[in-house]
Amino acid sequence: MKILGVAVALFGLMSGFVGLEFANPTLDLLAVASLIVAYCCWRSAPVSRFLKIFIALFAAETIVFGLADLAARFDFWPKSLAEARVPPTLALTVAMFAIIVFVVSHIPVVRTMTRIADRFFLATDQTSAGIASFRFKTLERTLATGMVVFLVVLNQAEVAITVRLNFFNRDFFNAIQNHDAPVFWRMLLWVFTPWAFIYVGALVVEYVVSSYLVIRWRRWLTQFYISHWLSHHAHYRMSLTRGPTDNPDQRIAEDVARFIDGGGDGGAFGYGVYNYSIMLISTLSSLVSFAILLWSLSANFTVPGTNFAFPGLLFWVALIYAAAGTVITHLIGRPLVEIMFTRQKVEADFRFGLARLREFSEQVALLEGEHAEAVSLRMKFAALIANYIDMINLRKKLTAFTGFYGQISPIIPYIFAAPFYFARKIELGVMTQTAQAFGQVQSALTFFINYYTSLAGFRAVLDRLSSFDAAIEGAQTGQAFKIEQNAPSPALRHATIALPNGTALLDGVDFALKPGRNLLVTGLSGSGKSTLFRAISGIWPFGAGTVSIPASGKMMLLPQKPYLPIGSLREAVVYPSASKIYDDKEIAAALRDAQLPHLANKLDISDLWSQRLSGGEQQRVAIARALLAKPDWLLLDEATTALDEETENAIYEMLAKRLPQTTVVSIGHRSTLGAFHVDHIQVRSGAVVVCAET
Repeated sequence: MKILGVAVALFGLMSGFVGLEFANPTLDLLAVASLIVAYCCWRSAPVSRFLKIFIALFAAETIVFGLADLAARFDFWPKSLAEARVPPTLALTVAMFAIIVFVVSHIPVVRTMTRIADRFFLATDQTSAGIASFRFKTLERTLATGMVVFLVVLNQAEVAITVRLNFFNRDFFNAIQNHDAPVFWRMLLWVFTPWAFIYVGALVVEYVVSSYLVIRWRRWLTQFYISHWLSHHAHYRMSLTRGPTDNPDQRIAEDVARFIDGGGDGGAFGYGVYNYSIMLISTLSSLVSFAILLWSLSANFTVPGTNFAFPGLLFWVALIYAAAGTVITHLIGRPLVEIMFTRQKVEADFRFGLARLREFSEQVALLEGEHAEAVSLRMKFAALIANYIDMINLRKKLTAFTGFYGQISPIIPYIFAAPFYFARKIELGVMTQTAQAFGQVQSALTFFINYYTSLAGFRAVLDRLSSFDAAIEGAQTGQAFKIEQNAPSPALRHATIALPNGTALLDGVDFALKPGRNLLVTGLSGSGKSTLFRAISGIWPFGAGTVSIPASGKMMLLPQKPYLPIGSLREAVVYPSASKIYDDKEIAAALRDAQLPHLANKLDISDLWSQRLSGGEQQRVAIARALLAKPDWLLLDEATTALDEETENAIYEMLAKRLPQTTVVSIGHRSTLGAFHVDHIQVRSGAVVVCAET
C-alpha cells in the first residue's frame, strides 16, 4: 500500500502542476484529493483487510482515470473513442471514495463488522477454482480479493451504463415530442438495445460471481466458527456458564449466512456485509454521477413563485429532503435493533425446545410429561408472538412514514421543472431526464431510509456474532487451572475445584493416578465425584491449582450417559475416530466382548441409536468404544450403573483381560466394584480422602 501511496502522491503533484499551469480548478481539487488518498494509503496498516481492498482499488482508479482525463485534455485521446471519453470529474470521484472508506474504517461498529469479515480475506488456505475447463490453484484470500475487485469494477460499469441510458431517455423523449421518427428509431435500436443487452449481461455475470464468492465465504467462515467453538473444549465450558451466548447452533448455521449476504438467495431475507459493501459503492457512484448531472440541469431553475435562481436548486432540495427523511426514520425505528436481536433468540429457543422434545420423547412419554412440555412450548411461542407484535407496532409506523415519503418523492422534480417546460424553456426530454436524475440522487441519499429495517436486522446479527466471538475467546482463555504438560501420570496438585458460580466444591485436592493400580472413587451423590473426573481430565475450567497431563498415553472418560451420534452403528461404536480406522472384524469383536453380540451384524444400519438402544446397551457400546481405542487411562464415571451386577462384573473381568495395560479409574456405589480396584479414595465434606487399599 505504501508503494501505491507514493504513486498516487506523484500523480497528485503532476495534476497540481498542470492545474496551476492552465488555471483549472478541477485539476487543483484532484491534486489535493490525490495527496489525501496517498496519505490514506500510507497510513492504512491498521485498516481492515476487507476495506483495504476498496482503498487500493479506488487509489489505482484515481491514477488511471486521472491520466485518461489528462490524455483527453491534451488531445492524446483517440478520436474514434470520443464518445467514451472519461468524465473530467471521475478521477476526483473515485479519490473521494477512497478517502470515505478510510474514514469509515475508523467507526467502531465498522471495525466490529470488518474484524469478522477480515478472517476470510486473511486466510492462508490453498484453494482451487476455475472458469469453464480452466482450473488453477491459489490462496483463498487472493481469490477472494480478486473476486471483490472484479465485482466492484463491474458494478461501476453498471452505474456508467445507467448514466448513459439517462441521456438516451432525454433524446428519446425529445424525439417523441418533435415527431422525429428517424431519431426515435435510431435511439431505440442503436443506443438503447445494445446498452440494455450489455447491462443485462453484466447483471448475470455479477450474480454468478457474487454467488460463488458468498458460498466460498460462508463455507470458510462456518468452518472457522465450528473449529474455534469446538477447540479447547470451548463448547463445553460455554454450556457451563450459560451466559448471554444462547443457541450457538443458530449463530453458526444462520447468523454466519446472514452476516455475509442476508442468509437467503441473493439476500432474500435481508442483506449482509457483502451486499451493503457493493450497494454502498453503487449508491455513492450513482450519487456523484447524477448529482453532477442534476446540478447542471437545474443550474438556472428558480424557486417556485419567485424569480430567484438558485445554483443547483434540485440538488439542494434532494439533499434537504433526504436528510429530513433520514432523521425522522431513525427516530421512529431506533428500537428495531433490539427487537430484531430478541426475535432471533426467541425463534431459536422455540426451535430448540421442539428439537429437545424429539430427542427425549421416550422419557417424556414414560413420565406422561406431554402436558408440561406443551405448556413450556406454549410459553416459548408466546414470547415469539409478543416479540412479533412489538415488531408489527414499530414497523407499521415505519411503513406509514416511508410509504408517504415514497409517494411524494417522484412529483417533487416535476414541481420545479414544470414551469420551465410550460414556458417552453426546456423540452420534454430534459424534464424527464431531470426527474430521473433527481430520483437517482434522492434514492442514493435515502439509502438509510430504504434499508433501515434490513440494517437493524444486520446489526442484530453482528451483535450476536460478536458476543459469540467473545464467549469463545473467554472460554478458551479462561482456564483457571495451571496445566502441566509431559507429566508421568494424571494428577491434581494443590487444587481447588469450584462450581461455575465460584463456590468451592472440593478444596486441597492433591493426588495422582498410579499406572497399573486401578482406583475406585466413592462418595455421596452430589459430592463432586464427576467434577473431580472432569478436572483431572483437563476440561473443567473452574478452580485453581495444577492439573498434570501425561506426556504419553491416552486418557478416555466414559460418562454415565454416553453420546451416540446420529448415523450408522459403526460410526457410533468407533466415535470419535473415523470408521475406516477399524475393520468390521475388530468392531464386531468389540461388540461381542461388550456383551452385544446381537448388534455385531448391524454395523451399516443408520438409526437414532440413542433412542433405539436401552440405557444398558448404550453403556456397553461405550465399553466397546474403549476396547477399540485401548486408552492408557480409562475413567468410568458410573459408566456401568445401568447394568446388573453379574453383567457389570463380567465387563470388568473382560476389561482386565482385553486391556491389561490400561489403568481403570471408576466412580461407583456398588460394594462388588472393590474387587476390581486396588486403591480407593472417598469424596466427602468438600475434600478427597485417600482410603486404605480395597
